[in-house]
Amino acid sequence: MNRATRPQAKGGRKSGPPPVRKATAADWIAGARIRTLPLAIAPVALGSACAYLLSMPGVHWVRALLCLAVALLLQIAVNYANDYSDGVRGTDNHRVGPSRLTGSGAAKPRTVLTVALVFFGLAALAGLAVVVLGQQWWLVAVGAACLVAGWFYTGGKRPYGYYGLGEVFVFIFFGLVATLGTMYVQVGEVSLEAWLCAAAIGSISCAVLVVNNIRDREQDALAGKRTLTVLIGDRASRILFTVLLVLVPFGILVFFAIFYVNAYLVYFVLLAAIPAAVITLFAKTPPELIVALRLATVTALTFGLGLAAAIAF
Repeated sequence: MNRATRPQAKGGRKSGPPPVRKATAADWIAGARIRTLPLAIAPVALGSACAYLLSMPGVHWVRALLCLAVALLLQIAVNYANDYSDGVRGTDNHRVGPSRLTGSGAAKPRTVLTVALVFFGLAALAGLAVVVLGQQWWLVAVGAACLVAGWFYTGGKRPYGYYGLGEVFVFIFFGLVATLGTMYVQVGEVSLEAWLCAAAIGSISCAVLVVNNIRDREQDALAGKRTLTVLIGDRASRILFTVLLVLVPFGILVFFAIFYVNAYLVYFVLLAAIPAAVITLFAKTPPELIVALRLATVTALTFGLGLAAAIAF
């Protein structure tokens, strides 16, 4: 095709791809993935409730708030780091969910990386403050492990999130470490209740990741991102989601319902969990799975706060 016959847009301009819209403040807030923050809030609430139970009439609220800051800042840092790493790898080029800053071209990769590193740094400072207050210096190693694990989830040459290990990371760091660590820095030990809470909320957090990966399964497979969902397949992943969101945490809840007078009320959270499971089992389209994802995060927050209240009061 010669220059004279090349298609042109109205007004004599040459046709081509539309210009990329630059990221706004709203885009950056969306990039933090605010809806995932309940996964950081719930384990800290549970760990603090277990600490309160063991050391009534009170706990170290400054340390509790610092633990919350660590969890929130680390969650946001991981979200931005994932945005950057998936974007530069091209994994987000065919997303079916909300667009990402890097993958959409709305923000420069280096800018997204810088923001991620800032939040990692802030999480590290909050964690260091916890260590200084408690004089438990070995926890510096735990904090360093959290930062490294957060980055290499999708970052580095061989990110473990691309090899089906994302759920392991979530269970360990947003279940066990967040819950048990919150209790330990306040009272210097962990209880059976804390271990059970950690397993329950870790399971729900894993479920959130599973349904997210079910939505992106085909695109992830094309991009070479071998999530657990890609490895075990669609049907098995939907069943796994139901087990993680409903059977495991609400099975663990039986213990608390027996020994804590108000814990049975947490079973009302099934009003969100069961619809999420049913939708995920039979969903045909990405928007349906997004609804299930939102219900799963509601389950995480209400389960965590509800059980924390039942334990403490």
